[in-house]
Amino acid sequence: MFRKMPFILLIIIVLLFFFSSQIPYAMQSHLYAISLLIKNLIVFLLPFIVFGLLFKTAVHFANRASKIIFFLLLAVVISNFLSTLSSYFVGHLAYQFDLSLQLPSQLNLLQASWQLSFPRWLANDQAMVAGLLGGILCSWLKPHSAKKIAMKIEKVVALALKGILLAVPLFIIGFVIKMNYDQALQAILKNYSLIFVLVTMALMAYITLFYFVASRFSYQATFVHLKNILPAAIAGFGSMSSAAAMPLTILGSEKNAKNKDLARATVPVCVNIHLIGDCFAIPIFAFAVMKSFAAPEPTFISYLLFTVYFVIAKFSVAAVPGGGILVMLPILENYLGFNAEMLSLITALYLLFDPVITGANILGNGGFSLAFDQLAQKPSLSKVEEQEKKSALIDSQLKSF
Repeated sequence: MFRKMPFILLIIIVLLFFFSSQIPYAMQSHLYAISLLIKNLIVFLLPFIVFGLLFKTAVHFANRASKIIFFLLLAVVISNFLSTLSSYFVGHLAYQFDLSLQLPSQLNLLQASWQLSFPRWLANDQAMVAGLLGGILCSWLKPHSAKKIAMKIEKVVALALKGILLAVPLFIIGFVIKMNYDQALQAILKNYSLIFVLVTMALMAYITLFYFVASRFSYQATFVHLKNILPAAIAGFGSMSSAAAMPLTILGSEKNAKNKDLARATVPVCVNIHLIGDCFAIPIFAFAVMKSFAAPEPTFISYLLFTVYFVIAKFSVAAVPGGGILVMLPILENYLGFNAEMLSLITALYLLFDPVITGANILGNGGFSLAFDQLAQKPSLSKVEEQEKKSALIDSQLKSF
């Protein structure tokens, strides 16, 4: 079913885009409520999934877990910095356009007919730390028991991920209906088509290049790796939440990875902090807003300072709808000179484009997991093992004489 998931989701989105207006309001409201319920359930289960995946990884890599986390965070910083720096050149191009953006009008929003929420029993970052520390400590104290516990947890997590995968189509339906009812997609295409095309093209080019390099410059491998992450990206587009789509991102990253345990650990760690979509969209929007308000274009040096604080602030972003822009408002105000009206406009633009940005963030996380998996491989080790096999073969041949 995973292979057919992109086509299933695309068919759902297209059909609902054209025919959801024929569905009675009460039914639309119920379907949206069901989607919210599934989303809340996924978010409720995520701490356990994150804990289980990282516990098993920490047990497996007990002796080098701290090194892996250090290099993982370093790689996130480098990736965020390069993508934000690259967006300067696209933003510079956007500043040359004749832009006159206005705040979007208030939309008639679809409301859920009912809501059922679950208690927030543990934050994802706390589950991440608990899983890593618990796995390391258990492997040091009781290595044999730790492996047994890790295997049992892995089976339960695998069942949870399969269940979430089966619920994804129903999960997407309500959110697509809401987007269509709220006319969010229509507003994007009608009022902000130029900036939308610019951001989309920049993201597509950068992410494709990212995957191409991570796939070791193989066109076929690039296509396959992107296709495996596409279900997660579509789920993120519909739900506007990287966290809610994380189980699908993990499944896609596992399919792309040689070391599946490492892929399972990489995605939960980077889901809230490695956000390529934000790194492109927010700076490009910032240039467009500055041009709209006749503010001077920032110099490369001032933008470089903005990039440093922008990347640091990424570590406090929550992967929920609108979370990417909220923590960036003080950075935009202090280092790019935004006033209150400019901050309101860029917030509105971000919220309108949040589906696209979230999908790009998920594709970026899948590419990051793939790249980190490739970097973690040790080709030199395989050469040593191959040489050892050849030596053993020669020795056996000599003994036969």
